[in-house]
Amino acid sequence: MRKKKLFPTVWLVLIYAFLYLPIVLLAFYSFTDASMIGQVRGFSLKNYRTLFTTPDLQSMIIGTLVLALVVGVLSTVLGTFGAIGAFYSKKKGRTIIEAMNQVPVVNADVVTGFSVCILLVVVFGVDKDTYIPLVAGQMALCTPFVYLQVMPALTQMDHRIYEAALDLYCTPAQAVFKVLLRQLAPAIGSGFFTAVTLSMDDYFVTTYTKPAVFDTISTYTVNATKGAQTEVKTALWALSAIIFFIAVAVVVAANVRGKEENP
Repeated sequence: MRKKKLFPTVWLVLIYAFLYLPIVLLAFYSFTDASMIGQVRGFSLKNYRTLFTTPDLQSMIIGTLVLALVVGVLSTVLGTFGAIGAFYSKKKGRTIIEAMNQVPVVNADVVTGFSVCILLVVVFGVDKDTYIPLVAGQMALCTPFVYLQVMPALTQMDHRIYEAALDLYCTPAQAVFKVLLRQLAPAIGSGFFTAVTLSMDDYFVTTYTKPAVFDTISTYTVNATKGAQTEVKTALWALSAIIFFIAVAVVVAANVRGKEENP
């Protein structure tokens, strides 16, 4: 019996080690003055100083955050109201919308990026320097995931509240904004953070649709591995560590809050 219980535990530890050990190792080396992984040297914060004092890195980080927030907001609005519209549609219409929503999810990102680029830049003649193709491409990537976050919450929601609001002389628009969206707030928030994360992480869609002078964290990191200075490369270790620590803090805070609300 002990062996049967021990094997799942060991297997789980190995899986988590495979997932998180490389990130922990990268975070460790970000606090050293090593120029490459494997060189154990003294403690140093030079990578973090380089990260926050290099103009190119500062511009890249700020641009990535602004883009992620814009795409997150637009994708959340579109995905949320798309899910509400699909949920209250007839069965045939809902089935069609759900099938169309699955296409960007299972489709390769490179196909999505290339398709958006051809449609907007080649067919409609939109200038890439306007950032419209970039925002549109990332919205095409992120919106379906917001939809998938909101739809289960709609299914589980008590719809008598919405109907009661209509009975109490709320207009449909008032019932949606004052009742429905408040009930869906946790799912909408989850969808927003998912969209922000996908925007920051995306490489292929961004590569095909971004202006030539603009870089996000993903595109800058890939280009940096091809010939950037060693100081810039190691500064990206610090950036990776910061992103990891922020993600851990957000997950921990969300779990703590969830336990407080549902003791």
